[in-house]
Amino acid sequence: MTKEELVQSVVKKTGLSKKLATETLAVVLDEITKSLSKGKEVMFTGFGKFEVVRRKARKGINPKTGAKIKIPARKVPKFKAGKMLKDAVK
Repeated sequence: MTKEELVQSVVKKTGLSKKLATETLAVVLDEITKSLSKGKEVMFTGFGKFEVVRRKARKGINPKTGAKIKIPARKVPKFKAGKMLKDAVK
């Protein structure tokens, strides 16, 4: 599902205008992004949890040249599905 398809679904189910649904989705995604950038987790009970995890530095290989490289430590977003989402996907 694309962002546009999600907006269309919200419009269809709520009767909101397309502009308002698009703005609302943009605000929700922006707030999730802001929270994660501050290191906070975002949890939707039953759906899942977004969090930031730290990956350790590690060694890698450049697939093009075969040269060994060092991949630095960094923070990455992670999503863990909640029980209701897991059950719906089964």
